[in-house]
Amino acid sequence: MMLSKTIDIQLKTLPDTPGVYQFFDIKGKVIYIGKAKNISKRVRSYFHNKHTHKKTDVLVKKIHDIKHIIVNTETDALLLENNLIKKYQPKYNVLLKDDKSYPWICIKNERFPRIISTRKFIDDGSEYFGPYASVKVVSTIINLIKSIYPIRLENYNLSKKKIDSPENEIFLKTHSHNGHFLVLGFASKPKNLTPDYISEKNYSNNIYYVRQILNGKFGGIKKSLVQEMLKLSNLKKFEEAQAFKEKISILENYQSKSTIVNPKISNVEVYTIVSDESYAYINFLQLSHGSIIRSHTLELKKKLNETDSELLLIAITEIRQRFRLSSKEIYLPFNLENTGHLKLIVPKAGEKKDLINLSLRNAKYHRLERLKQVRITDPERHFNRILSQLKSDLKLPFLPVHIECFDNSNIQGTNPVSACVVFKNGKPSKADYRHFNLKTVNGPDDFKSMEEVIYRRYKRLLMEDKSLPQLIIVDGGKGQLSAAMKSLKQLKLQSKVSVIGIAKRLEELFYPNDPIPLYLDKKSESLKIIQKLRNEAHRFSIKHHRNKRSKSALISELESISGIGEKTKIKLLQEFKSVKRISSLKIDELEESVGFKKAQIIYNYYNSSK
Repeated sequence: MMLSKTIDIQLKTLPDTPGVYQFFDIKGKVIYIGKAKNISKRVRSYFHNKHTHKKTDVLVKKIHDIKHIIVNTETDALLLENNLIKKYQPKYNVLLKDDKSYPWICIKNERFPRIISTRKFIDDGSEYFGPYASVKVVSTIINLIKSIYPIRLENYNLSKKKIDSPENEIFLKTHSHNGHFLVLGFASKPKNLTPDYISEKNYSNNIYYVRQILNGKFGGIKKSLVQEMLKLSNLKKFEEAQAFKEKISILENYQSKSTIVNPKISNVEVYTIVSDESYAYINFLQLSHGSIIRSHTLELKKKLNETDSELLLIAITEIRQRFRLSSKEIYLPFNLENTGHLKLIVPKAGEKKDLINLSLRNAKYHRLERLKQVRITDPERHFNRILSQLKSDLKLPFLPVHIECFDNSNIQGTNPVSACVVFKNGKPSKADYRHFNLKTVNGPDDFKSMEEVIYRRYKRLLMEDKSLPQLIIVDGGKGQLSAAMKSLKQLKLQSKVSVIGIAKRLEELFYPNDPIPLYLDKKSESLKIIQKLRNEAHRFSIKHHRNKRSKSALISELESISGIGEKTKIKLLQEFKSVKRISSLKIDELEESVGFKKAQIIYNYYNSSK
């Protein structure tokens, strides 16, 4: 299937994470909404697989743009898909357009509260937990709760006046531990029964622990279940112990809440920002009646070194006007100047902070996606941005268009070598790579090795009147850096180029005459390009060292032949590949290669015993 350039680039840069994807037609109208465990894989399947239904082919032909919202789990994706389909009613979505909602667990606002499953949110003071992906999950959780705590089932009026009435003969059946009837603090008890009895205070305590379970705070509960399981196991009541083990397993696998839908948070806007040297990416989430119903990321180009605060204020104004928003409450990642009637909140923890994190994650993914797209469509802009970021992070005086990196290699002091790799415009320039066989160093001395190779490299460039790099990177810490600077000072280049050392253990970056290293974010592009240079230098150095060591090992087998020089030995190995082959040659074959006199010496050496 022929794809438009826009769609082709989008397919190459989609994230491999759970989320919801939206297909838009040429008029910008959403025509399909779907969920996925892996957005990239799922969306690409529409364009690369054969479809059994013609309707899907028609849909794919109408796709003009693709957008997505990143979430934490596949369950969250399912819930968000439900919200968005109900809001936008896309033409090609058949399911989920009705009023059906996902189930919640409700602790009713009443005396001796019941715990029920419901699909409706009623503002009567009751507490709602969820939503959950299926009724089966809700049923499992409610049954778990009832197996741990005695909770009433019947929908009776249990006001104090009614319970205290002398005529009261009510009793309540419940799933208490021993299957007995449960009496909730009544003045009179049912006749001819031996019910368990629980006071209103104790019942309230049970509800408190149930609330902890539904909030995901069940560490203490789990501990008591483990103790009970071990107790039964010691008594060799293995079937009963297994039942407790299953309860523990359910608790461990229980996901209590969703960030996507929360009835406690209603009609708010969430804004976060991620920026680099050139652009800012502002993500916006809109919540209505506790559900996320819209997500959008705005991209702003920086012009005058604007701060994140200034850019966020601009974005909030633009987005609120574009989508005609009127929320009175806004969640932000940091404080801004109050914009009048709006209530600005900077969450520190809990469900509101979860929304900030979700928005920030979407902003980061949007930035990453745009950078991937730019790398495909405009490589020059991509590399300029990376180099600008590197210049800023390392506080360099010039844009590091030309970078050189050095690495030493030896094994137990043998065959010491060094290597220099060169990157230009952010890419390897392999024609400029250089190997160095060290001449003044005996044994494993990294400092002396670095001193020699830096001196030789830049003395040669000066003699040939070639351009110097803007940045030199040495693989090592303070010692290697000091050695490099010693050579650059001899050549009077210390003020003309910037030099840093990168230590392997913690990836510290060292500067000359500065005892305090710089630590870049492990995920930063600047650190990644430095690591790439260091790893390439190491690879190139190791390769040369292995070749040299192998050649030395082969030459050593010919060392015992008196009267044959090193050049002759190397020539023989290059031509005949192995000592075994050389030892089996006839004298005329050797003569053709090294002359009569040397051929006779070699032939006699290998054949004298014969």
